[in-house]
Amino acid sequence: MGNPGTFKRGLLLSALSYLGFETYQVISQAAVVHATAKVEEILEQADYLYESGETEKLYQLLTQYKESEDAELLWRLARASRDVAQLSRTSEEEKKLLVYEALEYAKRALEKNESSFASHKWYAICLSDVGDYEGIKAKIANAYIIKEHFEKAIELNPKDATSIHLMGIWCYTFAEMPWYQRRIAKMLFAAPPSSTYEKALGYFHRAEQGKTYLKLHNKKLAAFWLMKAKDYPAHTEEDKQVKRNRSS
Repeated sequence: MGNPGTFKRGLLLSALSYLGFETYQVISQAAVVHATAKVEEILEQADYLYESGETEKLYQLLTQYKESEDAELLWRLARASRDVAQLSRTSEEEKKLLVYEALEYAKRALEKNESSFASHKWYAICLSDVGDYEGIKAKIANAYIIKEHFEKAIELNPKDATSIHLMGIWCYTFAEMPWYQRRIAKMLFAAPPSSTYEKALGYFHRAEQGKTYLKLHNKKLAAFWLMKAKDYPAHTEEDKQVKRNRSS
């Protein structure tokens, strides 16, 4: 049989190894639970600050976790970066940095979770913002990608009014495009993006927004939808500016 002492020591080491592995598993599982609970706590704080219109505090909170691998944190950080960029006191230089920063966070959010409708939505929004710094060719090229991600966001969450509204703006923008811009687009691309007021109307109707009604000469309905839009709370500086413009 060999040395009984050696056998007992081997058995003891095996038992200790098994117990060590079990302990490791328990600790690992506990760490995951703790990390998940911490992320949920941060998200709750972030959503409270967003609803309260605390743009800069929200940005300061979320930038502490900019190395996170969590898509829910990252798309919120993209949104917060963009909202700070929109503040009137943000310099043009800072704004540009924040716009590109927001796109990077949105891109990472999408890489972490392609099933997140919000990641698709904010990637499209941030990509649109970057177009303001990259010229007409890049802007038109990005338009296809933007449309694709808004459509994916709507597919993943058909009830998200923001994605639907922004898809309406996309359609309206290309339906509204002046002839000279259309000519430039055709020079740059064989099939430039295009849309119709009717398509935009369908999205605006779903998102309770009515700018397109004016183009379709139904001012009574336009007034109705624009009044309903005024009832939405303003969370950001951009929202407040839009509400001021609607009131004027």
